[in-house]
Amino acid sequence: MEPFKSLDSVKLNFNHIKIWYTSGMGFFTDAYDLFIIGAILDIFNAYHLPGFTLTPLYEGLLASSAIFTAIIGQLVFGVLGDLIGRKTVYGVEASLLTAGAALSAFAPNVLWLIIFRSIMGIGIGGDYPISATIMSEYANVKDRGKLVALVFANQGIGSLVAVAVGAISAFTLPPDLAWRVMAFVGAIPAATVIYLRRKVPETPRYSALKGDTNNVEKSVEFVAKDTPKTEVRRVRIQRKSVSEFFSKYWLLLLGTAGTWFILDIAFYGTGIYSGPIVSSVLGKPASVGQEIVYAGIPFMVGFFGYFTAVALMDKLGRKPIQTLGFVMMAVLYGVVALLAVAKGAKLEGFLIPSTQAFALYALSYFFIDFGPNTTTFVIPSEVYPTSYRTTGHGISAAAGKTGAAITTFYFPTLLSSLGIKGILEMLAVISVVGAVLTLIAVKEPKLKSLEEVSQDSVVLEQSQETK
Repeated sequence: MEPFKSLDSVKLNFNHIKIWYTSGMGFFTDAYDLFIIGAILDIFNAYHLPGFTLTPLYEGLLASSAIFTAIIGQLVFGVLGDLIGRKTVYGVEASLLTAGAALSAFAPNVLWLIIFRSIMGIGIGGDYPISATIMSEYANVKDRGKLVALVFANQGIGSLVAVAVGAISAFTLPPDLAWRVMAFVGAIPAATVIYLRRKVPETPRYSALKGDTNNVEKSVEFVAKDTPKTEVRRVRIQRKSVSEFFSKYWLLLLGTAGTWFILDIAFYGTGIYSGPIVSSVLGKPASVGQEIVYAGIPFMVGFFGYFTAVALMDKLGRKPIQTLGFVMMAVLYGVVALLAVAKGAKLEGFLIPSTQAFALYALSYFFIDFGPNTTTFVIPSEVYPTSYRTTGHGISAAAGKTGAAITTFYFPTLLSSLGIKGILEMLAVISVVGAVLTLIAVKEPKLKSLEEVSQDSVVLEQSQETK
């Protein structure tokens, strides 16, 4: 049975693109924030501004506060998205994100900056399960991986904008104004979609779960205008119990949550502290602005990875891309670590020119963004049943942000105790674990309907024909 055949087979159209834009702007801010907080830390450490002198504790909290609260946002909004609806909460997370980012720019001291960034983090976290699921539940089968990956690819755009804003601000503005401009710009993209999010119809799958016949028709027609009403008005999706969800999907949950946890250990640790890592490889730059530019080079390389994933997601499949990404991360981290010459935690050089070692390190960002950084976002939006789709995605994303929070908070300590060489060795090992876990516990959703891949319980009410 194909209960949403017209939706699954409709050609890519303008309303798909409209949902992509509406869903994607939160991820622009997520990636913008990932890079820009590193640039802000560079300014605070270089200039010791009044009220913003950093102790190790404050530096760790400032770097990780938005990540810790994102975990709360992912879990809370994930559960709410399944309990009361995707549309009901859509726009609330963008409002929190916008308010937190804007208020951060006016923080009077480091403590208030941590508080405001924590508010922003809840919004960022809430955006993950809701935006991914709305795009997934509206997409056609042929382009679903591409469309959900495109939502996430706004991270690539956010990264490049962050590099540009950070460098221009550092080069042209006084330090106390420069970091405030950097913080404020992150609020703008999310603010543009708050109204649009409130206007997106509830998804057809969730409407079928709630038995809302009128909205099933309305939402299917939103992207598939010529759908016969008789095709969708009888569709009902049966809600699974909590115990049934966990007993049936526990291995899959381990796969999607575990691989995301592993990915974010690498991505956020090296991302937020890109400046110190790059400086230790290439040498200390002449200015903070130059340090920001150097730190942004891996992000620029990673930009192409996002859109390579978009192009190949529905051709190669999610599972092969994720496995390849983890394997190449392990190879590149391992090679750079082998080439590094260290005395204790201190990096003394490389067996090859440092620029070549840096190029290999930067290439890891291509495979991060082409591979698990994109696929860990896409897969949970497809493989869980409608009644637990945002919950499954929220749990998986929260596991990722837990890995991000741990590594971000402890990265300065690890850097001083293990050094770059030791950190790269550690990341190589966990990347191998990520590849193995992908092969064992992750499903391939390519070119399958959401009902097929998630094993949803679908009923046609009049005939009681059950899938």
